[in-house]
Amino acid sequence: MSEVSYQDEAKIAKLPKEGVHCFPANAKQISTRRVVTAILTVVFIGLAIFSFVKKSPLYALGGISAVVAFISILVFIQTFLIANYRVAIDYNEKNLILRYRFSKIIIPFASFDAREGEPDKAEELIDNSNLGGTEKTYYLVLDNVFDEACFQTSTKDLASRDDFFKLREEAFAIADAYGARNDENAIKPDSMKTGDESIKSDLKDDDISSIVDEAQAEVLEEKEAAKKTASEKAEKATEEKTEE
Repeated sequence: MSEVSYQDEAKIAKLPKEGVHCFPANAKQISTRRVVTAILTVVFIGLAIFSFVKKSPLYALGGISAVVAFISILVFIQTFLIANYRVAIDYNEKNLILRYRFSKIIIPFASFDAREGEPDKAEELIDNSNLGGTEKTYYLVLDNVFDEACFQTSTKDLASRDDFFKLREEAFAIADAYGARNDENAIKPDSMKTGDESIKSDLKDDDISSIVDEAQAEVLEEKEAAKKTASEKAEKATEEKTEE
């Protein structure tokens, strides 16, 4: 980490000095997960027992069913953890805490950044359809700037939209006050592009045009070769018939 401090003491002084602000998960999301996982647990436990006790045991099916039942139980238990909080801001210890599966991800304020997020392809399709509801979904990225992993939450994930906007307000204030994003060792969002995105950004328009032209030329050559082969076969077949 750089020795240069990017913290703004005046802005830090405006942050709460103590207390823990908790932001629980969406109650509807929790209830849905509990119902679904409870049903799956019962179904796959029954299937596992049936697979093992029948005259000709189906060990593979029984094993898979047991694994699915176990995972369903874990997800069911996890709903009670995120009901307490999905995200928490601990002003006593100067940390932001995330519930991720059964782990607690702790991001110190000095390493924290927050920025607007965006939906993935599936979420974007839902948001653009009637299934997404009438209210716009907002996304927030919670990031440890010295770690490649970052986490995203949305208005759908938290207990209420008010909770989400309160979290966003506090997260932005912390990120702005501690300035971790400005550190020379911070991993910038642009550097976390996928390989395909990096390749596209390195290609100039002329390069792309050249690649397209080459591809079209290859397709034309293949078509001409196919026509020539077909013509030769047709001529050969005609000659054979004439000989007969």
